[in-house]
Amino acid sequence: MDNIDNSQRTAAKVAGIAGILAFVLVVFGNYVLLEPLVVPRNAVDTARNILAHQTQFRLALICFVTYGIGAIVLLSALYVIFAPVNRGLALAGALFRLVFAILWLIAPLNSLAALRLLGDAPYLKIFEPERLQALARVQLAGSFDDYYVGLPFFGLAATVCAWLWLKSNYIPRGLSIFGVIGSAWCVFCAVVYLIFPDFNKIVNDYLFDSPMAMFELIVSIWLLVKGLKSPEPDQPRTGNA
Repeated sequence: MDNIDNSQRTAAKVAGIAGILAFVLVVFGNYVLLEPLVVPRNAVDTARNILAHQTQFRLALICFVTYGIGAIVLLSALYVIFAPVNRGLALAGALFRLVFAILWLIAPLNSLAALRLLGDAPYLKIFEPERLQALARVQLAGSFDDYYVGLPFFGLAATVCAWLWLKSNYIPRGLSIFGVIGSAWCVFCAVVYLIFPDFNKIVNDYLFDSPMAMFELIVSIWLLVKGLKSPEPDQPRTGNA
């Protein structure tokens, strides 16, 4: 018996597209456009790179803004998918992801503030160039803080969604279990890192969210290619509609 309606199937395709595009945009914006401009522990060279490649820098910010929009589209689609399974958990997952999206969108504002500090506005002339470059680098560093403050919310959203995938049997069970573990691991790492900043010397910070990101990417591809798997007749969906 097929308990999946057309709105859920459409939402699954939207979620698949939004998830894949968001992943591509954030990887391209961060690792191709932004990261080559940032010189670790060198505010002067970072400032020079940004000023010499302002268009590239701004394109990275557009990628990040578009990623934030994609996160909102994704949370809406996931809510449509999961509301018939458990409306309360579906809403919680959507709200967690919304908080993350809002915090994520603060990062481009910090980056624009850094660009303003490196500009030629008359009111900046009272500061020495080296001080402005240092302040700009602080603003860029603040963008990473925005991400790590938002990461526990992202992890909670992904954990709730992975649990709902598991309960609904819409995707392979093994993939859902991997998602629950990987997402819960991300929440743990993010919270510990906020309390103990040196935690990334024990566990590389790329390992905080990589399992969760891999899970979300695989699910997005699955939804786009395979769609939602109908529950087995002897495994009806449970939850409050």
